[in-house]
Amino acid sequence: MVVFTAMFKVRMFGRENVPDEGGVLLLSNHQSYLDPVLCGLGLHREVDYMARDSLFTNNYFAAYIRSLNAFPIQREHADTRAIKEIINRLKAGHVVTMFPEATRSRDGRIRTIKPGLELIARRSGAVIVPIVIDGAFETWPRHQKLPGMGHICIKYGRAITPEQVKNMCKESREGLVDEINRRLRTMQNELRQQYGKPLFNYELEDTLDS
Repeated sequence: MVVFTAMFKVRMFGRENVPDEGGVLLLSNHQSYLDPVLCGLGLHREVDYMARDSLFTNNYFAAYIRSLNAFPIQREHADTRAIKEIINRLKAGHVVTMFPEATRSRDGRIRTIKPGLELIARRSGAVIVPIVIDGAFETWPRHQKLPGMGHICIKYGRAITPEQVKNMCKESREGLVDEINRRLRTMQNELRQQYGKPLFNYELEDTLDS
Protein backbone atom coordinates (compact mmCIF):
# COMPACT_ATOMS: atom_id res chain seq x y z
CA MET A 1 0.00 0.00 0.00
CA VAL A 2 2.81 2.44 0.89
CA VAL A 3 4.60 1.91 -2.46
CA PHE A 4 1.34 2.18 -4.42
CA THR A 5 0.32 5.33 -2.57
CA ALA A 6 3.72 6.95 -3.06
CA MET A 7 4.04 6.00 -6.74
CA PHE A 8 0.71 7.52 -7.71
CA LYS A 9 0.60 10.15 -4.92
CA VAL A 10 -2.76 8.87 -3.72
CA ARG A 11 -4.82 10.97 -1.32
CA MET A 12 -7.91 9.58 0.40
CA PHE A 13 -10.83 11.33 2.10
CA GLY A 14 -13.88 10.11 4.00
CA ARG A 15 -12.78 6.57 4.83
CA GLU A 16 -14.75 6.85 8.07
CA ASN A 17 -17.93 6.69 5.96
CA VAL A 18 -17.35 2.98 5.28
CA PRO A 19 -18.90 0.85 8.08
CA ASP A 20 -16.56 -1.47 9.97
CA GLU A 21 -18.90 -4.44 9.61
CA GLY A 22 -21.87 -5.71 7.62
CA GLY A 23 -22.54 -5.77 3.91
CA VAL A 24 -21.34 -2.64 2.08
CA LEU A 25 -21.83 -1.87 -1.60
CA LEU A 26 -19.14 0.51 -2.85
CA LEU A 27 -20.29 2.33 -5.99
CA SER A 28 -17.45 3.98 -7.84
CA ASN A 29 -16.88 5.85 -11.07
CA HIS A 30 -14.50 4.05 -13.45
CA GLN A 31 -11.42 5.87 -14.77
CA SER A 32 -8.72 3.20 -15.16
CA TYR A 33 -7.53 -0.35 -14.57
CA LEU A 34 -6.24 0.87 -11.20
CA ASP A 35 -9.73 1.47 -9.82
CA PRO A 36 -10.44 -1.94 -8.18
CA VAL A 37 -7.27 -1.62 -6.11
CA LEU A 38 -7.83 2.08 -5.40
CA CYS A 39 -11.33 1.52 -4.00
CA GLY A 40 -10.09 -0.69 -1.19
CA LEU A 41 -6.62 0.76 -0.76
CA GLY A 42 -7.28 2.73 2.41
CA LEU A 43 -9.81 0.41 4.05
CA HIS A 44 -9.29 -2.04 6.90
CA ARG A 45 -11.66 -4.54 5.29
CA GLU A 46 -11.21 -6.90 2.35
CA VAL A 47 -13.03 -5.81 -0.78
CA ASP A 48 -14.61 -8.05 -3.44
CA TYR A 49 -15.10 -6.79 -6.96
CA MET A 50 -16.40 -7.83 -10.35
CA ALA A 51 -14.16 -8.27 -13.38
CA ARG A 52 -15.21 -8.93 -16.95
CA ASP A 53 -15.32 -12.63 -17.77
CA SER A 54 -12.66 -12.40 -20.51
CA LEU A 55 -10.04 -11.74 -17.81
CA PHE A 56 -10.61 -15.25 -16.45
CA THR A 57 -9.70 -17.09 -19.67
CA ASN A 58 -6.02 -17.31 -18.68
CA ASN A 59 -5.81 -19.76 -15.77
CA TYR A 60 -2.80 -18.11 -14.16
CA PHE A 61 -4.21 -14.60 -14.32
CA ALA A 62 -7.63 -15.89 -13.24
CA ALA A 63 -6.06 -17.48 -10.16
CA TYR A 64 -4.32 -14.20 -9.37
CA ILE A 65 -7.40 -11.98 -9.56
CA ARG A 66 -9.50 -14.56 -7.71
CA SER A 67 -6.94 -14.31 -4.91
CA LEU A 68 -7.88 -10.60 -4.83
CA ASN A 69 -11.56 -11.56 -4.35
CA ALA A 70 -12.55 -10.92 -7.97
CA PHE A 71 -15.43 -12.78 -9.61
CA PRO A 72 -16.53 -12.74 -13.27
CA ILE A 73 -19.39 -10.87 -14.90
CA GLN A 74 -20.61 -10.93 -18.50
CA ARG A 75 -20.95 -7.35 -19.71
CA GLU A 76 -22.72 -8.10 -22.99
CA HIS A 77 -26.07 -8.81 -21.29
CA ALA A 78 -27.74 -8.92 -17.91
CA ASP A 79 -25.74 -11.50 -15.95
CA THR A 80 -28.22 -12.90 -13.42
CA ARG A 81 -25.61 -15.26 -11.98
CA ALA A 82 -23.27 -12.37 -11.18
CA ILE A 83 -26.14 -10.34 -9.71
CA LYS A 84 -27.03 -13.25 -7.40
CA GLU A 85 -23.36 -13.57 -6.44
CA ILE A 86 -23.20 -9.88 -5.49
CA ILE A 87 -26.37 -10.12 -3.40
CA ASN A 88 -25.15 -13.27 -1.63
CA ARG A 89 -21.78 -11.73 -0.80
CA LEU A 90 -23.41 -8.58 0.55
CA LYS A 91 -25.84 -10.61 2.68
CA ALA A 92 -22.85 -12.53 4.03
CA GLY A 93 -21.35 -9.24 5.24
CA HIS A 94 -18.79 -8.65 2.49
CA VAL A 95 -17.71 -5.35 0.97
CA VAL A 96 -18.36 -5.43 -2.79
CA THR A 97 -17.22 -2.84 -5.32
CA MET A 98 -19.29 -2.08 -8.40
CA PHE A 99 -18.58 0.29 -11.28
CA PRO A 100 -22.13 1.14 -12.40
CA GLU A 101 -20.97 3.01 -15.53
CA ALA A 102 -20.00 -0.51 -16.74
CA THR A 103 -16.93 0.71 -18.64
CA ARG A 104 -13.94 3.00 -18.19
CA SER A 105 -14.42 6.69 -18.88
CA ARG A 106 -13.22 8.03 -22.23
CA ASP A 107 -12.50 11.52 -20.90
CA GLY A 108 -12.55 11.39 -17.09
CA ARG A 109 -16.21 12.42 -16.83
CA ILE A 110 -18.81 10.32 -15.05
CA ARG A 111 -21.35 8.91 -17.47
CA THR A 112 -24.94 8.08 -16.54
CA ILE A 113 -24.90 4.83 -14.60
CA LYS A 114 -26.65 1.73 -15.90
CA PRO A 115 -30.04 0.52 -14.58
CA GLY A 116 -30.36 -2.57 -12.39
CA LEU A 117 -28.57 -1.16 -9.40
CA GLU A 118 -31.81 -0.73 -7.43
CA LEU A 119 -32.50 -4.49 -7.56
CA ILE A 120 -29.17 -5.32 -5.92
CA ALA A 121 -29.57 -2.53 -3.37
CA ARG A 122 -33.08 -3.55 -2.31
CA ARG A 123 -32.52 -7.31 -2.15
CA SER A 124 -29.16 -7.20 -0.41
CA GLY A 125 -30.13 -4.79 2.35
CA ALA A 126 -26.57 -3.45 2.25
CA VAL A 127 -25.29 0.00 3.07
CA ILE A 128 -24.23 1.91 -0.05
CA VAL A 129 -21.13 4.11 -0.07
CA PRO A 130 -20.50 6.18 -3.20
CA ILE A 131 -16.83 6.59 -4.17
CA VAL A 132 -15.22 9.03 -6.57
CA ILE A 133 -11.77 8.52 -8.06
CA ASP A 134 -10.21 11.51 -9.81
CA GLY A 135 -6.81 11.65 -11.47
CA ALA A 136 -6.63 7.97 -12.42
CA PHE A 137 -7.79 8.82 -15.93
CA GLU A 138 -4.82 11.14 -16.44
CA THR A 139 -2.52 8.50 -14.92
CA TRP A 140 -3.76 5.58 -17.01
CA PRO A 141 -6.29 6.51 -19.73
CA ARG A 142 -7.94 3.66 -21.62
CA HIS A 143 -5.90 4.28 -24.80
CA GLN A 144 -2.56 3.98 -22.90
CA LYS A 145 -0.93 0.55 -22.45
CA LEU A 146 0.89 1.26 -19.17
CA PRO A 147 0.27 3.68 -16.29
CA GLY A 148 2.29 6.82 -15.78
CA MET A 149 2.98 8.90 -12.72
CA GLY A 150 0.25 11.12 -11.39
CA HIS A 151 -1.87 12.48 -8.55
CA ILE A 152 -4.95 10.43 -7.66
CA CYS A 153 -7.64 11.38 -5.17
CA ILE A 154 -10.25 9.05 -3.69
CA LYS A 155 -13.31 10.32 -1.85
CA TYR A 156 -15.74 8.12 0.10
CA GLY A 157 -19.14 9.78 0.34
CA ARG A 158 -21.78 9.63 3.06
CA ALA A 159 -23.29 6.18 3.48
CA ILE A 160 -26.81 5.51 2.24
CA THR A 161 -28.71 3.25 4.64
CA PRO A 162 -31.05 0.42 3.56
CA GLU A 163 -33.99 2.50 4.81
CA GLN A 164 -32.92 5.44 2.66
CA VAL A 165 -32.58 3.08 -0.30
CA LYS A 166 -36.19 1.94 0.17
CA ASN A 167 -37.44 5.51 0.31
CA MET A 168 -35.54 6.49 -2.84
CA CYS A 169 -36.91 3.49 -4.73
CA LYS A 170 -40.45 4.31 -3.56
CA GLU A 171 -40.28 7.84 -4.95
CA SER A 172 -39.60 6.58 -8.47
CA ARG A 173 -38.04 3.65 -10.26
CA GLU A 174 -35.00 5.78 -11.10
CA GLY A 175 -34.82 7.51 -7.70
CA LEU A 176 -31.79 5.64 -6.39
CA VAL A 177 -29.93 5.73 -9.71
CA ASP A 178 -30.53 9.48 -10.07
CA GLU A 179 -29.28 10.11 -6.53
CA ILE A 180 -26.12 8.07 -7.04
CA ASN A 181 -25.45 9.92 -10.29
CA ARG A 182 -25.89 13.25 -8.55
CA ARG A 183 -23.67 12.36 -5.61
CA LEU A 184 -20.83 10.97 -7.71
CA ARG A 185 -20.73 14.00 -10.00
CA THR A 186 -20.95 16.45 -7.11
CA MET A 187 -18.17 14.67 -5.23
CA GLN A 188 -15.95 14.65 -8.31
CA ASN A 189 -16.30 18.39 -8.84
CA GLU A 190 -15.64 18.98 -5.13
CA LEU A 191 -12.35 17.10 -5.48
CA ARG A 192 -11.45 18.93 -8.68
CA GLN A 193 -12.20 22.30 -7.09
CA GLN A 194 -10.09 21.37 -4.07
CA TYR A 195 -7.07 20.74 -6.31
CA GLY A 196 -7.64 23.61 -8.73
CA LYS A 197 -8.82 21.53 -11.68
CA PRO A 198 -11.48 22.67 -14.18
CA LEU A 199 -14.97 21.54 -13.18
CA PHE A 200 -17.15 19.37 -15.40
CA ASN A 201 -20.41 21.01 -16.49
CA TYR A 202 -22.71 18.02 -16.09
CA GLU A 203 -25.89 20.11 -16.29
CA LEU A 204 -24.93 21.27 -19.78
CA GLU A 205 -24.03 17.73 -20.87
CA ASP A 206 -27.36 16.35 -19.62
CA THR A 207 -29.17 19.10 -21.55
CA LEU A 208 -27.31 18.21 -24.74
CA ASP A 209 -27.98 14.49 -24.25
CA SER A 210 -31.72 14.95 -23.63
